[in-house]
Amino acid sequence: MNDQTNPAPQQTQAPLTTPRGRIFSWVSVIVLCALALSLWQWWDNRQQYTSLQQELARRLAEADGTMKQNTIAVEQSKESVNLAQSKLAALDGKIAESQNQQVALQAMYQELSRNRDEWSLTEIEQILSIAAQQLQLAGNVPAALAALQAADHRLQRLDKPQLASLRKVIDQDIQTLKALPFVDLVGLSVKLDNLIAGLDKLPLLSEARAIPENDAPLPSDKPSGVLNRWTGGIWNEIRQLVRIQNIESTDVPLLSPNQTFFLRENLRLRLLTARLALLRYDETTYKTDLKAARDWLNRYFDTANRSVRSDDAVLRQLIDSSISIKIPDISGSMDAVRNYKLTAREKTTE
Repeated sequence: MNDQTNPAPQQTQAPLTTPRGRIFSWVSVIVLCALALSLWQWWDNRQQYTSLQQELARRLAEADGTMKQNTIAVEQSKESVNLAQSKLAALDGKIAESQNQQVALQAMYQELSRNRDEWSLTEIEQILSIAAQQLQLAGNVPAALAALQAADHRLQRLDKPQLASLRKVIDQDIQTLKALPFVDLVGLSVKLDNLIAGLDKLPLLSEARAIPENDAPLPSDKPSGVLNRWTGGIWNEIRQLVRIQNIESTDVPLLSPNQTFFLRENLRLRLLTARLALLRYDETTYKTDLKAARDWLNRYFDTANRSVRSDDAVLRQLIDSSISIKIPDISGSMDAVRNYKLTAREKTTE
């Protein structure tokens, strides 16, 4: 029975040792390895997939949180933009209002500036008119020169380049007046005033050469009593009424009190006329009146008197003084100002 039982296992193991069995074994091993490898790859892919899912979920969650934050930020930005837009709109309104106010202020300033310039030019025109009157009517060169310089100073204070042409014309007139010969009007006028003031104190020739006689002697036989007093009173009254004078020269003009008064007044009138002619630079009238006054002084007044001789010397100096000046025409300055004002008005109306 032992012999029969042992061969059986030998028969079952025989196929394994055959080439065919070995091939099958290797194929099985390879299949198992492939299967194991596939399982491992599947498991590994599964793990990677799970990790990717988790990572994706995490990132989706983060993205969702970020999106929510971005949404909140966007909403806040929208609110900020809306608020900024409202503020910007309000600011635009204020800017527009400010611009309108600025335009109104500029228009007002321009109007005030035009009015100020026109007022200043009107004042300058009046000053130039005064200068022309002082020069043409009174011949007062210093006053006219001062008025022209005042007008130029006003233009300088305005400080506008377009007024340079006016200043140029005024400066030409100023230089013209400065080039005129100097006449001491004040000094000559003072001398004439002093002569006029001292006329009433000058002694007449007839008064100076009149020699009073001694009073006639009373009668040697003096009556006594009432007759003496009566005759003495009558004689005193006659002495007061009658004045006996001896005239040394027969060619001395005898003047009554009325004639003496009119002589002094006529001499005063001559000097006053000469003073007016001096202010007008009228040399012909000036010297004519002074020569007549000097002639009357030497003819009717006592030339031996110191005051008369002094006045005669002053009259001689006044006659020798030249006051002839050709008065220039300074109307060009005033015409230039008027033309400028007219041009400025035409520009504003356009």
